[in-house]
Amino acid sequence: MSSTFTWEGGGVELDFAYADDQPVALVAYRVPKQHIDVTFAHATPIVEILASGSGHWLACGKITHTTIGKDLRYVSHVTNRAVEPESAEAQSTASRLDITLSDPRTGVEAVVTYEVATSSPMVRTWATVTNANEQDDVTLESVTSFAGSFGAPTGASPTDSNTFGDWTLTEADMDWLCEGRWHTTPLRRIFPRIHEELTGWDPRGRHQVISTGTWSTGQHVPLAVLENKVLGLAWIFQVEHNGAWRWEIGQDTADGYIALAGPVEESHAWSKTLKPGASFATVPASFTIATDFNEATANITAYRRAWRVKHADNAHPSVVFNDYMNTIYGDPTTAKELPLIKAAAEVGVEIFVIDCGWYDDTGNWWPSVGEWMPSKTRFPGPKGIVEVIDAIKEQGMIPGIWLEPEVIGVESPVANQLPDSAFITRAGKRVVEQQRYILDFRSQDTRDYMDSVIDRIVGEYGVGYFKLDYNVSPGIGSDHNADSLGDALLEHNRAYSAWIDGLRRRYPDLILENCSSGGMREDFAQLSRFQVQSTSDQQDWKLYPAIAAAAPMLMLPEQAASWAYPQSGMSDEETAFNINTTFLGRFFLSGYLNRMDEDQHKLVAKGIESYKQHVQPIIGSSVPFWPLGLPEWESDTVAFGLRPASGSEQSTLITVWAREAKNSTVRLNLAHAQGHEATVQPIFPVEGFESWPTQWHADEGVLEVTVPTGTWASRTFAVTVD
Repeated sequence: MSSTFTWEGGGVELDFAYADDQPVALVAYRVPKQHIDVTFAHATPIVEILASGSGHWLACGKITHTTIGKDLRYVSHVTNRAVEPESAEAQSTASRLDITLSDPRTGVEAVVTYEVATSSPMVRTWATVTNANEQDDVTLESVTSFAGSFGAPTGASPTDSNTFGDWTLTEADMDWLCEGRWHTTPLRRIFPRIHEELTGWDPRGRHQVISTGTWSTGQHVPLAVLENKVLGLAWIFQVEHNGAWRWEIGQDTADGYIALAGPVEESHAWSKTLKPGASFATVPASFTIATDFNEATANITAYRRAWRVKHADNAHPSVVFNDYMNTIYGDPTTAKELPLIKAAAEVGVEIFVIDCGWYDDTGNWWPSVGEWMPSKTRFPGPKGIVEVIDAIKEQGMIPGIWLEPEVIGVESPVANQLPDSAFITRAGKRVVEQQRYILDFRSQDTRDYMDSVIDRIVGEYGVGYFKLDYNVSPGIGSDHNADSLGDALLEHNRAYSAWIDGLRRRYPDLILENCSSGGMREDFAQLSRFQVQSTSDQQDWKLYPAIAAAAPMLMLPEQAASWAYPQSGMSDEETAFNINTTFLGRFFLSGYLNRMDEDQHKLVAKGIESYKQHVQPIIGSSVPFWPLGLPEWESDTVAFGLRPASGSEQSTLITVWAREAKNSTVRLNLAHAQGHEATVQPIFPVEGFESWPTQWHADEGVLEVTVPTGTWASRTFAVTVD
């Protein structure tokens, strides 16, 4: 006999069903305030587990269709309201549900946890597996953090032959210098019609996306969108991990399925042996379902604000200058820094960051990292680097400094001072990548050493901002003191996150930037802990708009640090184009400001002034949107906007970049303002620049903009609903 129960948390209602001969399945998801009512007629187990000696009930390479997943039975469930999120920002409490399951045959027990913050209808979930067998070990090979089916609006039929074919998948390719290349594919291009129902079995294929090593977004991203415009549904799901992960979707006979996981044996050489009574918890995953793409992105934006670290900088993101990009390039000296510091203060910068090379006396900063003692040749005065840091403070700015805490250069003296156990090793040898050894944060020696470095830099120099970079990845993991290579890597990743948590507890006012060769680690495990996220190392200002516009798919707009690096030889239009690339995110500036003429200097200052007036006060509550859709890498016109959250009366801000545009007429979709009269005002650049004609079509919710063709130019507009 089937039983059901309903759990309500944070405005989300979840229905579960189970029976003596059936596993627990999620059968409904509702968000009454958003008029979302989804039924999952295709019941799938809420957790799937592969273990040595117990594989799939359908021969396949999936992380679903597992025998243990099918055999787990309901034991109990417990609700626990008023759970304090680890880093609540927009609300004080979350709701929690724990469902306990058991498989008597193997002795495996699992607790599947769901949490929902009060400010976002996005569900966070993970599984904790325990070996309840009193005699035998259990070796896990994969455990899902989430598993479920696509579903359909209540009253629709998910078994209709056309339903699966109406879904599209939006995912992204990533690489150094070309992050965030999103593309959308109809599922029928991935999964052809094969009439599998004639066999009586589900298909064996799957579309799997995998990341290895510790560059969690080095090639792909742990987030995707499923949308069905016929059904009026859109999923966003993500794996929240700063290391190896895998997500997959596929077609079952009755519906599609989604499975999200951290490292697994097949993809990452991960296994975990549980002694009797021992437990393992998966990395978190999260999902939301909305009526369309825009509402789904609003949900995940609210979720990101709900679960990130509390910090005064979150809602009022400071303007940052960093001396590296297209400027000093890792060759800082007192003589180079002092003129830049003065110029940065004059244009309104609030944080000044000394990037890499500040510690290097050899002239080759890359392999010498690790001791983190200031160079005496670069900063030769009696006070050394303190002269530069004091100059930053005297100009009213927060001093920042670059650090790469997860590596030790092969030429660093610290390489011989720390034991091998402090590093990621394989076959008794330290892993070496591009002249760096990679620290293993499972090691107490590693953590103690890096704590001493941070304490010294903060205590002696008064640094208030760290750019934490990470330019190499150790591959599959370590074989030292672990059940498997993948297990060692997972525990290292978790230990690094715990170290960051300890750092912010000791120094709660520190502003932390996450950089991994630009955007190679844009996962939510990192993003929830950092105030600033580097989006790329891209040095060509003409290419950057596609990266900058796409970045808020993975992060909050107030975190998105896309470089603007105007130079003295640039025209006014080129300078403004650069500034607009960073304008609707975290204002992130570089370039030789001290070499600019008076007019260009004033233009940069005007950009920062406009940012502080129009963007800084509202960006921490705005919702990102894409009035032309997500940009393609070669798009000749790119647009990105910030719209008010539901119920807010603030203006909508839109930046348009014309990159040798072929068509002069651009139609920007502002569906949230449809049916309302509106006033359109250019906010940057304005004085001395040719205006771009605009026309608002209230009935369509479309802003028509006339852009110049065959040239490079950009404008940012404010659209205010009357």
